[in-house]
Amino acid sequence: MATTTDPKSFNHHVEAVKKGTRVFEDAFQGVSRMILEAGIRKVTVKGKTTYQFDLFSGGKRHLVGMYDEINSFVSFVKDASEGGSSREMAFVLVGEPGNGKTFFVDYLCARYREFLSSPKNMKYTFRFKNLDKIGGYGKINVIESQTYEDPMILAMSVRGNKDASMSYLSKSFKLKDKEIESLYEKYRPLGACSAYIWNQIREYCDDDPDKMMEFIEIVAVPLIESLGTITGRYPAKDKITSSAVDLMGEESIQRLLHIPDSNNPYRFDLRRGALARVAGGGIHFSDEIYKNKKDLVQVYLGVIQNRVIELDGFKWPIDTLIIATSNNSEFNTFLMEREEAPIVDRCRICYVAHNTDYKLQKTLTEYAIGTDVKRSLDQKVLHQDPNLNHAASVAVVLTRLPRSDKLTPIEIMKLAAGEVAGEKSLKTLAELIDQLNQDTDITKRFGQKGLGQRNLGRAVQLLLESSETNEGNCMFALDIFNALERVVLDYVQEPADRAKFKEDLKIAKGLYRERIMTEMFNAYMDEPLAIKKDVLNYVNMIIGVDAEHLGPDMMWKYKDPQTGELRALKIDERYIKNVEERLGLKTEEQRASFRNSIRKIYGQKLSVDANYDFMDNLELVKAITDVRLKSDIAGAGSLIGALANRTNEENQKLYDRMIYTMDHKLGYCPTCAQKTIEYFCSQEDDK
Repeated sequence: MATTTDPKSFNHHVEAVKKGTRVFEDAFQGVSRMILEAGIRKVTVKGKTTYQFDLFSGGKRHLVGMYDEINSFVSFVKDASEGGSSREMAFVLVGEPGNGKTFFVDYLCARYREFLSSPKNMKYTFRFKNLDKIGGYGKINVIESQTYEDPMILAMSVRGNKDASMSYLSKSFKLKDKEIESLYEKYRPLGACSAYIWNQIREYCDDDPDKMMEFIEIVAVPLIESLGTITGRYPAKDKITSSAVDLMGEESIQRLLHIPDSNNPYRFDLRRGALARVAGGGIHFSDEIYKNKKDLVQVYLGVIQNRVIELDGFKWPIDTLIIATSNNSEFNTFLMEREEAPIVDRCRICYVAHNTDYKLQKTLTEYAIGTDVKRSLDQKVLHQDPNLNHAASVAVVLTRLPRSDKLTPIEIMKLAAGEVAGEKSLKTLAELIDQLNQDTDITKRFGQKGLGQRNLGRAVQLLLESSETNEGNCMFALDIFNALERVVLDYVQEPADRAKFKEDLKIAKGLYRERIMTEMFNAYMDEPLAIKKDVLNYVNMIIGVDAEHLGPDMMWKYKDPQTGELRALKIDERYIKNVEERLGLKTEEQRASFRNSIRKIYGQKLSVDANYDFMDNLELVKAITDVRLKSDIAGAGSLIGALANRTNEENQKLYDRMIYTMDHKLGYCPTCAQKTIEYFCSQEDDK
């Protein structure tokens, strides 16, 4: 064999694969390697250990949450890459609209294209040239593999049969038995037209391999997204315009004008269909697969099971990862038709839930609001209330949480985000999730119902178009609740769901009210972290109150876990007692029990996160806010009175100072600062 440095030659490609500078792997192996090489970490979600894959959590608009779904997908692809039963299945994401199914697939496809753009991972195919020498193809001189077959597929069928091909590879490229065995584990025959043309070339060259190689040219598979190569999407169409041609291709009249031989399979134009363009180790995305008409679904059945495009008895093996999506209603309708059971049997169904972690939801809410500068209708820059994201995130997450006798909606929300919920443990939440997930009705499982990302987007649109937003040039947090309520009334059809969602929005509004109380105290104290410091002071006091070396002056020295510095704190037992009274702890036993629980949390949380600040303990934060408001300014009522009645100079000065602090230190603008104070004074939604 003559060695060549021409990167387009067949021999150069086989040598490059042997050396490892080019790679030969199928779609499952490529996607699996891409995910696992990016990195993997163990995380605890809702009380269970799971894995987080770095590939899905990097970049500007990355996937948020979806731990179970991503783990299922990675397990599916890994099993398929190792020759498991997943090779003959499609991965189907089923769930409510607006919960990230399509976003997941689009994100995966984008990362895969980036992965393949690296020189080492690049996909190659071959084309036949100088066909005018053979004759029978008219003015067609160059023919590319219609299904973007890898040159190594041609290498495994380079001679007349398998044994002869193995012998040729062994002698010509000095491949060892193990290398050949490893190569043939990925064996599949050439597609009909490639095999037919290669046979014609063999006859023309009198079976001389060196002469035959002159008709072969190796080229990179194009990664042009708009061509639908490597990653392609087939959206469900209406029953009249859709046909199998869109997937499989059809006989080409233009080719028939050049090719007189009616037996030549190249008369079929496979690239007319969506499958051939992703057949060389690509990803085929079928959007709303069960909306397709029956005959098209039957086509999918054959393709999924056999991984073959079949037309008029001709076969083209394909190497494709097939991912599909479906909403719950379409999937349930499809399941009712018993005769369609085989297609479901060939699908790995993954039920996608809404995100139920309100902390993670904040990133999704940022996606819904948008990163660009927002402008009013008269082109003035819109300010965003610092409480807007939190209010919207809490509101939509509460609609996605089920009702339970054991846990309140707020407790479920906090536990789902990995926070403290009084005496309630993650075990209680895990039991609730397991119980709900036993239900045969998918929509009754944990996180399956609720306001999705599209509904949140609609609420943001309503907020942006409202006269209050445009007049004040500010997206005020309180207004998002009215927008979400409008979305519930307009887009939620089930009366029971509508009633539940409206109740959830009331709970969210109550939580917003509590947040405003804290914000007002911080503004009054002219300190952005005033409440946070008071909460940590209380925690440190109850840890130090029983210290052995505590002197009569009640001064306690401790090491700050965040800075490592030694600090001194005066323990105020009256302050501790006032906070615990606000928490409803009347007896010594109750107080001792509560203090022990705080000490336990302190030990557990700070060992993992030195910056843990107890601000997720809403009851404690509220109690401390109330105590400080009462001790510093004779109660919230007095502060409300002072802010509402600004007829005297002292009250006006207080109001102006708080507005200034909110504007310059807390991220408010004059509009949302004034509106927040007005809401605080109105005592609406006060529990």
